[in-house]
Amino acid sequence: MIQITNLSKSFGGESLFYNMNLKVLPNQKIGLIGRNGSGKSTLFKIILNEESYDDGEVGIPKNYKIGTLKQHLTFSYPTVEEECSSVLSEDEQYNFYKIEKILFGLGFSAEDLQKDPLSFSGGYQIRINLAKLLATEPNMLLLDEPTNYLDILSLRWLKRFIREFDGEVILITHDREFMDAVTTHTMGIGRKTLNIIEGGTKKFIENLALADETYEKTRANQAKKRKELEEFVARNKARASTAALAQSKQKMLDKMDNMDSLENEKTLDFKFSYKDTPAKITLRAENLGFGYDENKPLFQDLSFVLENGKTLAIIGKNGKGKSTLLNYIASELPFQQGSVKFHPSTNLAHFGQTNIERLDSKNTIVDEVGSADDKLGFAQVKNICGTMMFSGSLSDKKISVLSGGEKSRVMLGKIIATPANLLLLDEPTNHLDMESIDALCNAIENFDGAVIMVTHSEMLLRRLADALIIFHKGKAEYFDGNYKTFLEKIGWEDEEDTKKQRKAKPKIDKKERKKLRTEIIQKRSKESAKHKKELDFCEKSIIKLENLIENDNTKLTEASNKSDNSLMIEFSQNISTNQKEIDKLFERLESASENLENINEKYDQKLQELD
Repeated sequence: MIQITNLSKSFGGESLFYNMNLKVLPNQKIGLIGRNGSGKSTLFKIILNEESYDDGEVGIPKNYKIGTLKQHLTFSYPTVEEECSSVLSEDEQYNFYKIEKILFGLGFSAEDLQKDPLSFSGGYQIRINLAKLLATEPNMLLLDEPTNYLDILSLRWLKRFIREFDGEVILITHDREFMDAVTTHTMGIGRKTLNIIEGGTKKFIENLALADETYEKTRANQAKKRKELEEFVARNKARASTAALAQSKQKMLDKMDNMDSLENEKTLDFKFSYKDTPAKITLRAENLGFGYDENKPLFQDLSFVLENGKTLAIIGKNGKGKSTLLNYIASELPFQQGSVKFHPSTNLAHFGQTNIERLDSKNTIVDEVGSADDKLGFAQVKNICGTMMFSGSLSDKKISVLSGGEKSRVMLGKIIATPANLLLLDEPTNHLDMESIDALCNAIENFDGAVIMVTHSEMLLRRLADALIIFHKGKAEYFDGNYKTFLEKIGWEDEEDTKKQRKAKPKIDKKERKKLRTEIIQKRSKESAKHKKELDFCEKSIIKLENLIENDNTKLTEASNKSDNSLMIEFSQNISTNQKEIDKLFERLESASENLENINEKYDQKLQELD
């Protein structure tokens, strides 16, 4: 496990985070959230000793290995087996059995081991990097945006892998649904500090909002009290009869802490500009077919109808033709087969994967957003820029200096500036943070027109999709139903073997299952009892000792003010003794917690085997 104490880091004189504390317990899987630029990746680099820090301490136990999955994939060897073996120590350099065992567990066949790593899809290249990582036998994984550029099947696989990993995990991802599916705890960097809770992102945000509300109420009460004291002092300090009382009130004022107002973090909030249409049917596609190679069409004989107000999602593995189909519908590719017939009143706005590269690097943000519709006035364009979090002088920044996420927001701004009743969106969540993705979902839900989107996000699919075009089984087909119905009725072909294995398990009689469950639960309860008792004792003792330390600290301050050295020594010794006792109790607490985790894991596995 790792422990971070009073960690502070600043860049260019501006504080990124201050007095940050974290203790990661065994088998915790933690989702790390925060706005872009809040310091999430910097925290990872500090833990990995790739970045310095200003103050504090990062404690990592001896022989505790931390592995990280790099976002950028680079391979140096001609075969998968050699590439993965390259991370082994000299003593294990030719331990191919170890590498093969890991690779087979990640879904590679014996033939795959001699293939070029670059010949595999992006999802399998991620698995090659994971195999290299696992070969080093890490105790903890730090995963920084591992979902970037993975297709939907690779994401589903990675989800299962993280859940089953035997060790600690800290995960950064903009995909809220993915994070909540694999983590036990959520922690967030906000307002230059770190908070952690047990549970998912929704609970974290609710807790944070409640804490902010409580803080603001306390601050308002304090401001009121401060004003009353200041007025009393001002009225009474000059009078001889009340001067002593005024002086007492002044001392109360001097001791009051200053509670600054909370910084409000900017949040993306927008809606698409809808152009009214009488159309019930936005477009009809009949027998569509296209391929860059005549003998290998990416899709063919594809027909569908899109109603106004409906969202159609295009899904499937990477490299199968999803973006090509979207560009084909947008008339950005030469027609080969079939036809797309738009209602005469249809106005479309297209957010494509290559659109960001089409932004003119010499233009300012205002120039680019304004170029979407020359009918918009300067004030309207500036308002849209502000909506995209480029308010004031920020909208005068050049496109050339923007990050990928900022360019995505500029593209969204251009889409907003375009009156439309049909949106074509190709991976619109790339480069956006979690809060911005929520805002995008809200905007799509509230849009009165039709939407066609390419996405790998299961959260977007579950929330938005009314119908699907699925690239699978060597073809593209239209599915008139939502994503949940697709999984229930058809499902992904690559997961069929797993489903069959689950179905092949012998059924246990309902009465017998209930009996076995009761026995397992009773055994778990019996085995856990002493550890729970130890945990409870430690927690209560720590709280009691911390209260004693707090009282002694107050007394120490009073003794210091009075220059009473004997009392200062006494209270200092008390604090030191109690702190040592707390440290011992934390070690016992950790041991009891680890034992409980292991017991629960063991019996949870047994319970799952019954289902």
